[in-house]
Amino acid sequence: MCAEKLEKDDKISTELLKILACPKCKGELKYDEKRNLLVCCRCELAYRIEDGIPIMLIDEAIHFSC
Repeated sequence: MCAEKLEKDDKISTELLKILACPKCKGELKYDEKRNLLVCCRCELAYRIEDGIPIMLIDEAIHFSC
């Protein structure tokens, strides 16, 4: 799956980012604004964001090195 930069309206809200955790390890997620992804460096997984909604399914995650 290709990680494309999405429109500004698709960015995740700051409030939501504060409460989200990686579904695999429960660790901290960082927001990659350039790619519009939520990234877990511990698991090396990235979760895409569609229409401002993070897709937090491990099976849908993209391998991502920090």
